[in-house]
Amino acid sequence: MLRIFNNLTKQKELFKPIEPGKAGMYVCGMTVYDYCHVGHARVLVVFDMIARYLRYSGYQVTYVRNITDIDDKIIKRANENGEAIDALTGRFIEAMHEDSAALGVLPPDQEPRATTSMDQIIDMIKTLVDKGYAYPADNGDVYYDVSKFDGYGKLSGKKLEELRAGERVAVDKVKDDPMDFVLWKAAKPDEPSWESPWGQGRPGWHIECSAMSTDCLGDHFDIHGGGLDLQFPHHENEIAQSEGATGCKFVNYWIHNGFVQIKEEKMSKSLGNFFTLREVLKEYAPEVMRYFILASHYRSPLNYSDQNLDSAKAAMGRFYNALRGVEAAEVSDGGEYELRFRKAMDDDFNTAGALAVLFELVNALNTAKAEKSSEQAAQLAGQLKCLGAVLGLLQDDAEAFMKGGVSADGGLDDAAIDVLVLRRNEAKQEKNWTESDRIRDELQAQGIVVEDGAGGTIWRRE
Repeated sequence: MLRIFNNLTKQKELFKPIEPGKAGMYVCGMTVYDYCHVGHARVLVVFDMIARYLRYSGYQVTYVRNITDIDDKIIKRANENGEAIDALTGRFIEAMHEDSAALGVLPPDQEPRATTSMDQIIDMIKTLVDKGYAYPADNGDVYYDVSKFDGYGKLSGKKLEELRAGERVAVDKVKDDPMDFVLWKAAKPDEPSWESPWGQGRPGWHIECSAMSTDCLGDHFDIHGGGLDLQFPHHENEIAQSEGATGCKFVNYWIHNGFVQIKEEKMSKSLGNFFTLREVLKEYAPEVMRYFILASHYRSPLNYSDQNLDSAKAAMGRFYNALRGVEAAEVSDGGEYELRFRKAMDDDFNTAGALAVLFELVNALNTAKAEKSSEQAAQLAGQLKCLGAVLGLLQDDAEAFMKGGVSADGGLDDAAIDVLVLRRNEAKQEKNWTESDRIRDELQAQGIVVEDGAGGTIWRRE
């Protein structure tokens, strides 16, 4: 039975969907003004893993991940670039889809955009104004009145009195309370805007997700996810907006993934210590990056370093080396391995524990290969690939992964390596050990490991 750590209650709870056999999940997606960085990659991979496991567990999942395509940062970047906003966002939406696909992230079932959800956004703001939860200000903005919502702070544990006491910035005189937040921004010169009952303008960030999530999944749904940095104020404000507008509970389970850190400091664009996913994938295979993310529990901090990525690369090498040369059998029952795998994943998606089970399979597979038990090896390889697929891993061809394709640094490509290995084998047959060793050393200098075995010579990139 699946238990999920619910950040609303701060405890693990048995997952009981609103509608038996179905699960609705909304995840805050990207604000598209730049390339995805490693922090974004963690969100993409973590919630892809959760959606995959829910489906594997028999649930009919509706996974919604939005796109914020109108925002202060987007407008600023477009002006800096001297390009149209829709050209900027279109370019980075395409890049995000490419990066997601590279990581093996399956497309969400629905991917609403803020700019195409304007009717729903305006309707929700109008409902909040009509119910007394929001008010138009003298400057044309519309604000949410946090004092009208009794449950404000229930997700983050923050209290309004403490927040007000800690408010040190100059109070905006157009707001009734310094903690009130904007739902609708009055139009400014040379900025995109939409017609509304309060005049031309555009939505605040928080209202977008309330409108899009309820439009796609209904007023009350199962799971809402995102990075831990969104817990306050974004998700707190979503709860206030949505429950104020609908009069019912918004979400049953709140799931937040932990930060990606560099030297114990959060990775972020604002701190300038981030790496784009594209930069990382020039050095490491996408499945290595995915393993790196899943090797830590999703709620724990993820420490980014070359050393940790190298460890992930070595781990994936162990998997694929075990699968190398084995024709994986079709399996319908994973036996004890599957039971232990499910036990780990049912404990709040414990991917580290699930990967430990996969390594048990690797050990058993290597033993079967050593004992030349081909039927058992095929069954174990099938189980390994089947369970790996639940995590979005082991989807590559083992031989291709070990060889690693064309060298990223401009070194020897596969064809050139094959020729050198052939020449080395010919030298060995002629007992020309000097030439054989020379070729081996040449390959080694290029990061190519040559392994001689009963089945012939194989090679892999370090």
